[in-house]
Amino acid sequence: MSELHVELVAADRKVWEGAARQVSARSMAGELGILPGHTPLLAVLVSGDVRIETGSGREVVTVDSGFLSVDHDNVTIVAESVEGASVA
Repeated sequence: MSELHVELVAADRKVWEGAARQVSARSMAGELGILPGHTPLLAVLVSGDVRIETGSGREVVTVDSGFLSVDHDNVTIVAESVEGASVA
């Protein structure tokens, strides 16, 4: 099964990077669900949770705003600030 390569970046640091089965986030246009094979996408995020489903569980962080980009199973999430106890 294909996986996504996800990179989550705050303004001052890389927060998380790894393989995922699914990414969910809230954009200005509504809730997004990203799976492997998703068409290219650039979305403006609003404040809310970003959920990253990995093979070993779920990472949940809260972003204030930012953007999400999808291209060839690479997902990049950039936010001004990222908060969440489950990320290092």
